[in-house]
Amino acid sequence: MLFDSIDFAIFLPLVFAIYWGINKYGVRLQNVFLILASYIFYGWWDWRFLGLIMLSSLVDYSIANWIYRSDSKVKSKYLLLISLLVNLGLLSIFKYYNFFIENFEALFSVLGSSKIFLRLDWILPVGISFYTFQTMSYTIDVYRNKIKPSKDPFSFFAYVSFFPQLVAGPIERATNFLPQFRTSRTFDYAQAVDGLRQILWGLFKKMVIADNCAIYVDMFFADPSAYSGSALLLGAIFFAFQIYGDFSGYSDIAIGTARLFGFNLMQNFAFPYFSRDIAEFWRRWHISLSSWFRDYVYIPLGGSRGGKVMTLRNVFIVFLICGFWHGANWTFILWGLLNAALYIPLYVFDRNRDNLDIVAEGKYYPSLKETFQIIATFSVTVLLWILFRSDSVGAAIEYITFIFTNGLFSIPIFAEKGTAFSTVLLIILMLFVEWKSRADKYGLETFLFSQSGFLRLSFYVLIVFVIGMYASVQPQDFIYFQF
Repeated sequence: MLFDSIDFAIFLPLVFAIYWGINKYGVRLQNVFLILASYIFYGWWDWRFLGLIMLSSLVDYSIANWIYRSDSKVKSKYLLLISLLVNLGLLSIFKYYNFFIENFEALFSVLGSSKIFLRLDWILPVGISFYTFQTMSYTIDVYRNKIKPSKDPFSFFAYVSFFPQLVAGPIERATNFLPQFRTSRTFDYAQAVDGLRQILWGLFKKMVIADNCAIYVDMFFADPSAYSGSALLLGAIFFAFQIYGDFSGYSDIAIGTARLFGFNLMQNFAFPYFSRDIAEFWRRWHISLSSWFRDYVYIPLGGSRGGKVMTLRNVFIVFLICGFWHGANWTFILWGLLNAALYIPLYVFDRNRDNLDIVAEGKYYPSLKETFQIIATFSVTVLLWILFRSDSVGAAIEYITFIFTNGLFSIPIFAEKGTAFSTVLLIILMLFVEWKSRADKYGLETFLFSQSGFLRLSFYVLIVFVIGMYASVQPQDFIYFQF
């Protein structure tokens, strides 16, 4: 079920009404209802894969309790290993099996053999990378004695399957999120209104920005040889805003929806396109995944405790795994490695933590230096997104080559250029709102709060009107569903 669908527009109010209607009967009944609603939400896409969520939940619920009761460190390690093997095994089979088979066949071909391996012809379960990482972090934290295992299966199963963030995050930690299922919830009007504002902003970014950018992105990437370098550059910039509007829009809708039900999810995006270097970008982009890799990969590898050489190795590994997490394609792996190549010099020269503050904090405009840094960081990010979007490394190289050799400084010429200009204006509107709100958690959190309530309400109505007017006639699936 998609957040921007009519189905969800009917589903959400019904679930909201029933959820708060049964509040007087206790938190356990609410959790049971959330499990049921979440399974309906996920099963709306394909009910056959509900078994994977149930299996992952059952395995980690059981193993975490066995680890906690174990009086042997060795036994606990073996139990943790079983949990990791089950979760990563399922993820590998569904997401990476065919990738490895294709590369093994290519290797044998180079060696002069035509060996053919069995392929698995099935679709990738939506959200498997997200809920798998969420359940694994729970078991690991129990093993590390950071959290006690849940004795209530209903609260744990609701934690794993919670429908707002089930298929594309944020990837929550049990230490933050699971306790919220154990305590009673009361309806908070101010929290619900704030959630609705965040949902509205998320829908704007997804339905207006991302879906309209997607029309041109698909057109340019389908046949880059047919367009000038300037048009292809515009297409790359459109993809940068497509993926941002799509994924941060999803996160806004998820976080806002969770607030309607009395839950607080972590912030997943912090206006990353205002970053002044690549290190700051990765502190602000997909925060739940970046922090997950920090806590469960980087730090266990030694973090920065083993000197610069070991730290660089750990950084390299994290970015490699991050790229591979995004998909079974060499484009994602190379994308991760190139991000590492940009990050490592900052670390070597102790510049990776230069920009921990909010850009131009307390000011209307950035300084000339900050402006240059933002433009430079965004430009490099756009080029790397080309690799992320392309079907192959060769296609990405071809696209970038055409940008710089096929009339980069010419006027872009393509079909429906006037509509594309409208999309550019809408992107500028989004950037204006988010620049004004860059100290907040999302674009509309306090935007226009210093103005009259009438002006603020009028702006919300304007956003609704813009969504109705500019919502793409070709709605797109959320990009991160494929991961």
